[in-house]
Amino acid sequence: MQRARNMRPNIVSEAGLPTRMSQWWESIPFLTSAVVVVCGVIYLVCLLVGYDSFTEVCFLPSEVVSRFQVYRIYTSILFHGSLLHVLFNMMALVPLGSELERIMGSVRLLYVIILLATSNAIFHVLIALLVAHNPFLTYDFLMNQCAIGFSGVLFSMIVIETSLSGVQSRSVFGLFNVPAKWYAFFLLVVFQLLMQNVSLLGHLCGIVSGFAYTYGLFNFLIPGTSFYSSIESSSWLSSCVRRPKFIVCTGGNPSGYIPTHTTQNSTSGLLSGNVWRNLSSLMPQREVSIESNEDSRFPGRGRTLGSSQGQTASHLHSDSNLQARLLEDSSPTPGNTQQLSEGRHSVDNAATATAGVPQHQGAVISEEGIRKLVSMGFDRTQVEVALTAADGDLNVAVEILMSQQG
Repeated sequence: MQRARNMRPNIVSEAGLPTRMSQWWESIPFLTSAVVVVCGVIYLVCLLVGYDSFTEVCFLPSEVVSRFQVYRIYTSILFHGSLLHVLFNMMALVPLGSELERIMGSVRLLYVIILLATSNAIFHVLIALLVAHNPFLTYDFLMNQCAIGFSGVLFSMIVIETSLSGVQSRSVFGLFNVPAKWYAFFLLVVFQLLMQNVSLLGHLCGIVSGFAYTYGLFNFLIPGTSFYSSIESSSWLSSCVRRPKFIVCTGGNPSGYIPTHTTQNSTSGLLSGNVWRNLSSLMPQREVSIESNEDSRFPGRGRTLGSSQGQTASHLHSDSNLQARLLEDSSPTPGNTQQLSEGRHSVDNAATATAGVPQHQGAVISEEGIRKLVSMGFDRTQVEVALTAADGDLNVAVEILMSQQG
């Protein structure tokens, strides 16, 4: 029988670069990909038209305070100063934003980004005013420092994602590991040392906002699930909700600690006891749900595979205890002494029948092992002690006996 010449061999070919890029882009959730597109398009438009007057759109504390130009809070996070600036920020946003969006949902993450951008700006202005108008040393350079880029929000997201992950340490660019609670601060120092024109105050305010969100200080500003559901069910957002990449608020992962508005306590989140309990530690711990030992889906007592011998012994022990309690409760009169004795013998016989086969095999093996070791010249008493210590293992028993003789 000859093999067909036209038979095609099994060839496994890898997907091309366009296919893999398309699959990677489709795996990014809706809002994260939308932020990447918006920031990229804004930079390309500025590059094509030659727009470089970033002082009109950057976050400038002096202009925000004197002229109340609050639009700078949100325009500053969408504009970037260079190609590397926008590339690095968007490359960092994709993993962070994707994970948080899958947990929170698309609409909730948008609200959190707006909240973090606003809180970053407030902290930025407060610190700049404090440095410029303190009674000890006054510096005006922070009031006139122009900050631009999405990195301030990214530092907030780093703090939140690190808290949700529950890890104890993080790797800094694969070079060394640092405690998770100090991870954002190490990144702040590294970026400040390696890059020029980096806004130290902008990044620091992002870290502060991230910790404030994680500790629950913004709980009174976070609406309930019905707020996000009403937005998702609105007609003007229906085309976005129908997209497969869109993640609804109710589809998030509830296991992570996401500060949300609760109706159980009517007091403000700033005054609630949970906030002060969170402030008692430097870094918030991930919440772990305490479950009962017995699962309602599978009632009864579970057994571990391979533990039949231990369970048999436990049952025998419980039967013996039960029989002992019965014997103690009943008074041994001459009339029923024989019955109690027969009952005791029946329990002993049942226990012997249950574990009889393993005990018999163990006794035979032990006796054969004793004979072998005695024939090797060891003392019988020492052999019995060594086999008992080695659980019947001849090799271990020989090592024990040899060590004793040495």
